[in-house]
Amino acid sequence: MQRASRAERGSGRTSGAVPPGGRVLVVAAHPDDPEYGCAATVAKWAAEGREVTYLLLTSGDKGSKDPRVLPGQLASRREREQRSAAAHLGVKEVIFQRHPDGMLENTMAMRREIAGIIRRCRPHLLVTIDPWRRYQTHPDHRAAGQAALDAAYAAKEIYLFPEQLVDGVEPWRIREAWLFWSENPDRWEDVGCCIGKRIAALRRHASQVSSDPKKLAEGIRKSARETAKKGKQAFEFAEAFKVLHW
Repeated sequence: MQRASRAERGSGRTSGAVPPGGRVLVVAAHPDDPEYGCAATVAKWAAEGREVTYLLLTSGDKGSKDPRVLPGQLASRREREQRSAAAHLGVKEVIFQRHPDGMLENTMAMRREIAGIIRRCRPHLLVTIDPWRRYQTHPDHRAAGQAALDAAYAAKEIYLFPEQLVDGVEPWRIREAWLFWSENPDRWEDVGCCIGKRIAALRRHASQVSSDPKKLAEGIRKSARETAKKGKQAFEFAEAFKVLHW
């Protein structure tokens, strides 16, 4: 596996896998996962003219401890929150697969769904959750990351899910994947330009985040500063990724 050079890791430049006007697909389990994991980087890409699509595998219908809130009601609210947050970041499209929250599995059917979306969206870069993070206890996070990576492998193969290859749809090879929430990052993205957008986007997830906007902003800035320090970067704020090259 080819690794990013030291100069590239420290530069804060956008990856060569995302050319000007290029396309990024972010695959996550729940509404708000992208905002907690990579939203400032997404805002930076969108500002640079990249086309970003979100693929959310659930609508977060179990994300409440209030027994008076029905799952369908919560799912509808969280979809609205996610669309609002994504619009603030400059995301072009948000796709919901609406699988049951808390019950994701990396099945062949799941891979088929994601591979079909990859073949239609034709992204230059895949961004998803690192499924190999040790002691990651949320099964949806593990399943989403693994299914996205397995689907990226399938999407390039002409004999995998060939029923999708009609009406002009062709196999599509993604050359690079960036994994967020990784214990082994090797790229730190300078997000000083867009940390405010990440905070503002997270505020759109009102059903999930602190009602104290000052506390939320302080927590996000503190985390992004610590991330920059861990990467030994000169940035004030950073988001970290494990980069896979194919």
